Amino acid sequence: MAQRSPTNGPLVLAVDSSTTATKTLVVDATGGVLAQGRATYPMATPAKDLYEQDATHWLAAAHRAIGEVVAALTPGERNRISGMCVTPQRQTFVLCDEAGRPSRPAILWLDGRAGEQVARLGSEWVHATSGMVPDVTPSLYKLAWLSEHEPHTLSSAARVVGVHAYLAHAFTGEWVDSRATADSLGLFDMAALTWSDGLLEMAGVRRDQLPELGDTATVLGEVRTEVAQGWGLPGPIPLVAGCGDGQAAGIGAGVTRPDEGYLNLGTAVVAGVHVPQYRWGRSYRTDAAGLPGHFVLEVVQNSGAYLTDWFRAQLGDAALLGAPDQELERAASDVPAGSDGLLTLPYWNAVQSPHWDPRARGAMVGFSGAQTRAAMYRSVLEGISMETGRNLRALVEDTGTPLTTLRIMGGGQRSALWRRIMAACVGVPLETCASEEVSALGAAAMAMAVVTDTDVATCAQAMAAPGEITEPDPDLVERYDEIGALQGELYDRLADLFPRLH
Repeated sequence: MAQRSPTNGPLVLAVDSSTTATKTLVVDATGGVLAQGRATYPMATPAKDLYEQDATHWLAAAHRAIGEVVAALTPGERNRISGMCVTPQRQTFVLCDEAGRPSRPAILWLDGRAGEQVARLGSEWVHATSGMVPDVTPSLYKLAWLSEHEPHTLSSAARVVGVHAYLAHAFTGEWVDSRATADSLGLFDMAALTWSDGLLEMAGVRRDQLPELGDTATVLGEVRTEVAQGWGLPGPIPLVAGCGDGQAAGIGAGVTRPDEGYLNLGTAVVAGVHVPQYRWGRSYRTDAAGLPGHFVLEVVQNSGAYLTDWFRAQLGDAALLGAPDQELERAASDVPAGSDGLLTLPYWNAVQSPHWDPRARGAMVGFSGAQTRAAMYRSVLEGISMETGRNLRALVEDTGTPLTTLRIMGGGQRSALWRRIMAACVGVPLETCASEEVSALGAAAMAMAVVTDTDVATCAQAMAAPGEITEPDPDLVERYDEIGALQGELYDRLADLFPRLH
């Protein structure tokens, strides 16, 4: 991460508790990073489609990463820390007793055990109420699974909480949560930004099991003195209500206007825009935003950098162990658009936007014996990118607000070839983010807004650092429009076959 000269004003502590690691930053009002920390934790897969974690690892990692970042500061800098904010992984939850001790392993957003519950309980009403298209990702359906398969465990739990509320309780001693993190449980009446009695009944969850709610970018509580001093801080600091890591990434990238979007080329591909009113639609899911008074519309593709990593690991240079392969990138750059007739349906991990089909699987169509490994790799990049373009066009058609730019982040942004293909497929300029920890930077902007009595958008714009711009190549735009239309037909033609592959 680029370091900038720190100011002499207040500092904030930002915590990004993601799926496999906790990252911490200490940041000033300009986005200057004074120190950063990191701690990892494992994920368990006890059976096919089951993904779980020990929630105590989230807390232990947070303590380690916060302690590391505070230890890197001078005493004067520690005294300047005026607030903190946490951004968590979304759609992940844990059952606890009143003291915060987990009663079973946490169930992750990746978990796919609730397919039968989705088929039985998912409906247009659930979608319209929760903002989430019926799919195995929302916690709602996994809670319903617990209600049926582990009824005593669920009913006897004192608390049902996401990552943010779990950490907030450990830090403050209070069961509190942000509306923009609690929404990811899928139990919200999103238009009202509060719990839905109908969805709670469907999930088998009681209101008394849930935390109290606070508005985004307001103070949820004060970090207890003994906790703060354990980190190396001189005394307690306010804990500011954050938002999910996806929404926070948009803020950290400086995306605050409705004509701007963010595009995360991470393990999954996630793109989102801010809107001032609640809306829901088939092509996206709706989240509460880190910008107060807004919502985020997100399109989600399960296989992003996961698929490029898989290709390099399985078909790339074995000596690189799946790491980026510059020779492969150069060779794929020499392959003409369209990959010599090879077309990829990028559903290695099923599909969310636009089909929301957990049984869908990936395909490569058009082999003739003439294609090279480089053509296959380029086809993977094209398949992901053309799907992103279609998803974003559907989103723009729904909102009526054309996009003027996309701020791009995640490991995939390092590939100039992928940026060039993606820019042509989405049809708008891509601007990279100088910071690699954009979710944490978004949390920092929310904390700084409270500390300085400023709005989140102003703080986000001050902190975001612009990067390299990739303009769409008109010739490539035309070519990918043609190929993308063919790719769009593939799912419809193969959809009936996917269930028979399982």
